[in-house]
Amino acid sequence: MYLYLKALHIIFIVTWFTGMFYMPRLFIYNIEAGEKTEIAKQALREQFTIMMKRLWYGITWPSAILTLIFGPAILFMGHWQYGLLDESGRWMLLKLIFVVFLYAYFYTLHVLFKQQTNGVFKYSSQQMRVWNEIATIFLIVIVMLVVVKQAMSLVWGLVGLACFIAVLMSAIKIYKNLRSK
Repeated sequence: MYLYLKALHIIFIVTWFTGMFYMPRLFIYNIEAGEKTEIAKQALREQFTIMMKRLWYGITWPSAILTLIFGPAILFMGHWQYGLLDESGRWMLLKLIFVVFLYAYFYTLHVLFKQQTNGVFKYSSQQMRVWNEIATIFLIVIVMLVVVKQAMSLVWGLVGLACFIAVLMSAIKIYKNLRSK
């Protein structure tokens, strides 16, 4: 039973992240639709709103809820909760902390989703491109913690993460410069 629950947990993590990767892209397209003619803008925004609602309520939210159900189930079935404060279980504690931050990020996407479906556009497409990459950072951190576990050095892990973020932000800046030419 444990392995089936673990498999379901992983499946819903993947579908949840799929939604978190694609939703900000739809935000970007919806923002950029504002630069079109009025007729095109209206048609595009109507279509993006339909797409966002289907993605958000049909895939992303259910996946987030099922991830939250199956995660603690395998935590307790695998008796992981007993070692969270031990040295060998600190990776799990760190992972859970990042998962809490991931749900906070997910909540911000929900706020942005509600704003855009109500016609409120507070951020530029460039700002959304940066926000789009936050899920990638969480994915890398959480997967590294799960796979490498206690063999990972905290210092080298943070250095690697900082380097990855620097490369990611540089790539976004280069893309912006290429796009503006």
